[in-house]
Amino acid sequence: MTHSQATIRALLDEHGLDASRALGQNFVADPNTVRRIVRLAGVQPGDRVVEVGAGLGSLTLALAEAGARVTAIEVDKHLLPILRDVVASHDVTVVAADALAVDWPALLGDEPAALVANLPYNIATPLVLEVLEHALGIERMLVMVQLEVGERLAAGPGTKAYGIPSVKRAWWADAAVVGKVPPTVFIPKPRVDSALVEIVRHAPVGTEDERAATFALVEAGYGQRRKMLRRSLAGLADPARIDAAGLRPEARAEELTVTDWLRLARTP
Repeated sequence: MTHSQATIRALLDEHGLDASRALGQNFVADPNTVRRIVRLAGVQPGDRVVEVGAGLGSLTLALAEAGARVTAIEVDKHLLPILRDVVASHDVTVVAADALAVDWPALLGDEPAALVANLPYNIATPLVLEVLEHALGIERMLVMVQLEVGERLAAGPGTKAYGIPSVKRAWWADAAVVGKVPPTVFIPKPRVDSALVEIVRHAPVGTEDERAATFALVEAGYGQRRKMLRRSLAGLADPARIDAAGLRPEARAEELTVTDWLRLARTP
């Protein structure tokens, strides 16, 4: 049985706790929402699923009840005893850790997995990029994040939300916003809507050495986002090199796909 608003409030009151703003905590307190997340994630019985920011176990229970073998990561030492108690009768392994410092290969082993999570607001973007870079066994994700963050992660070239996270994500994966969630399903209620983002890994578009060179260009290009490439990349790529890569020196960073940036990185 997944948690309702009353269950969440009772658990917090019983242990004298409040959601931690410093840890970006907003607990999902709506059974329909967690079931929707599990459905959109395509979780099947026997699937290996990693959850980051398990909190009080609302989503953890829904994943376990769908038959998943869950590894639930939680950093808040005050919540860990509650989480362990809530999931004690299910196939859930609770890991006390900061997800941004996890040794992903050691945690995952050789078995492929999915990441399904209501990500803490303050780590959503770096966590997604960290998983894409280091947790190669995670083949897909379904994450709930702030709407603006979700739109950035999923954005394509030429759109308002397109930026550094969009380009970096595209190096490893496709992404799409597959749903929106109102503030009313959380305790406490955030001031913004949330998005459900599906991220599906594909082969990296280049080598690791090429990625480092590509991302350096991306960060320079977006450092002066509204300027033309010939200005924003001054010192890294002169107009002749930009032109040789098949790009317009007058173009702006938000017009370029990840393969455009890679082509520029490969151009001497």
